[in-house]
Amino acid sequence: MATTSYLQWLGTTPTAWWNDSALPYHLRRALEHGATGVTTNPVLAQQALYQTPEYQSGVQDAMSNDLSPAERAEVHLRQIVQAAAGVFLPVYERTKRRQGQVCAQVNPRLATDAAAMLDMAKRWHAWAPNISIKLPVTASGLAVLEECTALGISTTATVSFTVPQVIAVAERHRKGRVRAQRAGIVPGSCYAVIMIGRLDDYLRDIAHDQQAPIEESDICTAGLAVTKRAYTIFQERKYEATLIVAALRGIHHMLPLAGGALVMSLHPTIQELLLQPTVPREVRIDQPVDPSIIRRLFLLPEFIRAYEPTGMQSDEFITYGATQRTLSQFIDAGWGLLETFQPTAHV
Repeated sequence: MATTSYLQWLGTTPTAWWNDSALPYHLRRALEHGATGVTTNPVLAQQALYQTPEYQSGVQDAMSNDLSPAERAEVHLRQIVQAAAGVFLPVYERTKRRQGQVCAQVNPRLATDAAAMLDMAKRWHAWAPNISIKLPVTASGLAVLEECTALGISTTATVSFTVPQVIAVAERHRKGRVRAQRAGIVPGSCYAVIMIGRLDDYLRDIAHDQQAPIEESDICTAGLAVTKRAYTIFQERKYEATLIVAALRGIHHMLPLAGGALVMSLHPTIQELLLQPTVPREVRIDQPVDPSIIRRLFLLPEFIRAYEPTGMQSDEFITYGATQRTLSQFIDAGWGLLETFQPTAHV
């Protein structure tokens, strides 16, 4: 059957793509164009809740006055994630568990609390067979990721922007796989996120503040340089974890990665751009980033930390500027709104 869109063409290459939205009509349209999974985060979840009356009405029976704000947020999130999981369950079953995952991100306030995140992961794993627990790439999150893998719980490692972070994810996933296999358990799958546009945004602010002699075109290539280096390392080391590229700011973040054995997390706004008939259908994953751009980006120490495999240790991930910015947004513009949402005020 002939392909009818760039997104469907992408599915004929080793590159898969996930829908970066939980709105019902976005889920249905993404399936039509070959999406094989769903990424959500607290911000996307609250947007889906506020815009979808059936999500709001669906949680009323589960609510009680004695629930804490965090418990209320969890009830809302469960409604949204389970609905998306149901839509993509046929993909999960048809591909024998290889595709069709839907992400459920833990409370970002708990990014340094391993015990609380693990307890949440165990509960949420039971929501649907195709749930992937989204954990932050902090030292605590990495410990939970390994434990989840050993227990057979699938994970997606997020709040992640750098080569050292995704390497740490892949190594901890590998350790968890060994533990699971020794115990006779099917290991949980793992997806290692690079939030490509958020890294560019962070480095742009640094470059402006420092008045560094770096062009905007260089900044827009920073995340791509990091992603291509991480991809090369993953291929060389044959990691079992799969890279996911998220937080795209335009198709300039998609086209150079086409054809790679990775997952692209595409928001509907990016999908619309890619559905234009003039978008070239070319495999470009092996085209390197111009070395002169990387040399200029090396004027920024924060880029070096992101690009070099040994640029940071795991106990430094929580202090990386992009990590702090993203966690704050996930709390203030996402989880906090899930905690306080009142359906009668919005329906």
